[in-house]
Amino acid sequence: MSTLTAAPAASRSRAVTIGLWVLQVLLALMFVVGSGLPKLWGDAYAIQLFAELPGGQVLRYVVGVLEIAGGIGLLVPRVTALAAACLAALMVGATIAQLFFLSVGFWYTPVILGVLLLVVAVVRRHEIRALVAD
Repeated sequence: MSTLTAAPAASRSRAVTIGLWVLQVLLALMFVVGSGLPKLWGDAYAIQLFAELPGGQVLRYVVGVLEIAGGIGLLVPRVTALAAACLAALMVGATIAQLFFLSVGFWYTPVILGVLLLVVAVVRRHEIRALVAD
């Protein structure tokens, strides 16, 4: 482990570190079990939702794979920040899709998830710098 990844983590309090890991695990579960896998398994709601989007069912598979990869990445310390940042970018796309293409109207869900992911990415931003430096 490089000193870039160890130093900022050491400066955080134990409560913040535990809270951050709890948030990461909950987000990972949501993205893998609650969102990504149903898209790949062909959940009826996911099929219906993506039928309204320009990318259709191919986009459903792509988003499902990205969500599962990002969810797993949230649990891997070396890439947690990068996974959180990428999933936050995915949530920007989900928000745009909700606002402009879908009739469902749950635009606030990806916004809330995106904000939580940005919290993880910002708190762990030193990990992204360490990845780039390596």
